[in-house]
Amino acid sequence: MQHTTTENQEFDALLERWSHGDRNALDQLLTRLYSDIHSIAVRQLYREPHSSLRPTALVHEAYLRLAGLQHIRLQDRAHFLSMAARISRQALMDEARRRRALKRDGGAPVTFIDTNLGEADQAYDALDVDDLLAELERYDAQVAQIVELRVFGGLSIEEVAESMDISIATVNRRWLAGKVWLMRELTR
Repeated sequence: MQHTTTENQEFDALLERWSHGDRNALDQLLTRLYSDIHSIAVRQLYREPHSSLRPTALVHEAYLRLAGLQHIRLQDRAHFLSMAARISRQALMDEARRRRALKRDGGAPVTFIDTNLGEADQAYDALDVDDLLAELERYDAQVAQIVELRVFGGLSIEEVAESMDISIATVNRRWLAGKVWLMRELTR
């Protein structure tokens, strides 16, 4: 979705105010992007059907975590949404770890479904994917971020390209490399 220059300037001004500690600016940013962040939450929770969180609760958790960040500099709308996707992923993984810890025997794997990775009915252990992404980030941070935005953020190739300010062709190439690596590691 294209935004006018005025909208982009207003958004950038809010980001600048928030980076200097203005909580009201964060409230305004979230109000403007609530539907986008809610959509990210819906996509993440669709992939993790056993989560006790609901989209609105995940958005609120993301807000609380964003509000707790200190001295953060986000470049633009796409960067803000990328950060919201990452924070939502962290909230889901924290909840998955809590659920697993509550089970006496270590619990069943906390799974999620993502058609970007494979078959529509294939479930993956969410915590394994999260751990593998951390490992991938040590080797290639850009590929890890692309995989994270596609798998956990549910962003399209075009949205990832906009968010990361790179070409669609680069995202396609790097996404394929990351997806192949991740699937290889998941099937070991």
